[in-house]
Amino acid sequence: MKMAAVCGSGLGSSFMVEMNINSVLNELGVTGIEVAHYDMGSATPDLADVFFVGGDLADSAQHLGNVVVLDSIIDMDELREKVRAVCVKEGLL
Repeated sequence: MKMAAVCGSGLGSSFMVEMNINSVLNELGVTGIEVAHYDMGSATPDLADVFFVGGDLADSAQHLGNVVVLDSIIDMDELREKVRAVCVKEGLL
């Protein structure tokens, strides 16, 4: 399975969310997940199974398919909850 963080420019914020997703996966003991980050212009549906985006990009990310919208990209509790939900849905937990 592949997860991706997407932001407007593909630099700081998506990279931070990528690192935080990896931290959450480690906390949960989930392995075998590839996590990457992209900018909105280069993100395509084939790059990941699920895309995490900030609320400001929710409308522009709908073409990606399975999109998880984060109300706050710095809220670790929210990210933990949403990554866990994806893992449960996919049968990884």
